[in-house]
Amino acid sequence: MPRRRRLRRIVAPPGFKGYRPYGNRNRAKEAVELLYEEYEAIKLADYDLMNHKEASELMGISRPTFARVYESARRKIALALVEVKEIKTVFGNAIFDKSWFLCINCHARFTIPPTHYKHVCPMCRSNNIEPIKQ
Repeated sequence: MPRRRRLRRIVAPPGFKGYRPYGNRNRAKEAVELLYEEYEAIKLADYDLMNHKEASELMGISRPTFARVYESARRKIALALVEVKEIKTVFGNAIFDKSWFLCINCHARFTIPPTHYKHVCPMCRSNNIEPIKQ
């Protein structure tokens, strides 16, 4: 029996639901699903310029596991670019560092500090918010 998969810790959800190729009329191709932990691996390694050891510690996984997640993300992005496919983000096997919320009115994503007792959107002050499911 295989070991239970450890949840990969992510700091924040992606700020997008997906990307679509511009100028492509053929939308019949299936989309590439980029997992939240794959997005986080790309962000930490390529955007934040962390080495694999630092990034793996931040995500709460081993360095070889981080390398596999990162390689999977790179391959999926390359596939989407070369084969002109849409990229969609999917939750996957992740857990948020903190509780994240989504404003229904302005679509802002945010956390609420423990010192605040009111649950309102910091951007538009709406109380029409919902938790982002883990």
